[in-house]
Amino acid sequence: MIETVSIAKTSPTIAGAGVPPTTDAWSKAFATALPYRDFLERYATPDQRARWDAFHSRVALTTQQQMLVRSFVRRMPVLVLSGAWCGDCVNQCPIFDHLATASEAIDLRFLDRDALPEIAAHLKVCGGQRVPVVAFLSEDYELVAFHGDKTLSAYRAALVAQLGESCSSGAVPPPADVIAAVASDWLDQFERVQIILRLSGRLRQLHGD
Repeated sequence: MIETVSIAKTSPTIAGAGVPPTTDAWSKAFATALPYRDFLERYATPDQRARWDAFHSRVALTTQQQMLVRSFVRRMPVLVLSGAWCGDCVNQCPIFDHLATASEAIDLRFLDRDALPEIAAHLKVCGGQRVPVVAFLSEDYELVAFHGDKTLSAYRAALVAQLGESCSSGAVPPPADVIAAVASDWLDQFERVQIILRLSGRLRQLHGD
């Protein structure tokens, strides 16, 4: 008689793998975050607010870009980890407000970098706590993607200018062509997430489409 030996299969444990935030945690973080103007009212100094407002006035979406974001149908909670003091935020976050204003589907909120460190810890870039970082969520607060702290066009501009700072002051705004390129980069990210949500089998079953 041949003796049968059972070998139990065990899964190796990866030390330090950690636990990502649950949908409930993302939902609570989103509820804590503030709309664009409320965020500035709470965190920005008058000088910082003037820089944000000045850059906001320089952003203009094209007619095609406005039509694109107006075509979004899935609700997109968008959580922006930010800092009113950060030049990279000055030169990018107002773009998000323009996109959200043009689309009823984009639910935009801003979270100060230091307000919820347990959430911010999951939005690091290259091991560092940079801003802005955008967390794209589904309507039921599944994390779809996050992107930051600069787009490719912004990084190319920084490389050409040989900037040594990790976060500029925002005192010198970028040229108009760079603003347009960065806005286009961010729109690509918003559109990508909207398409992911539209094609999600789970959400299509939920909405019957």
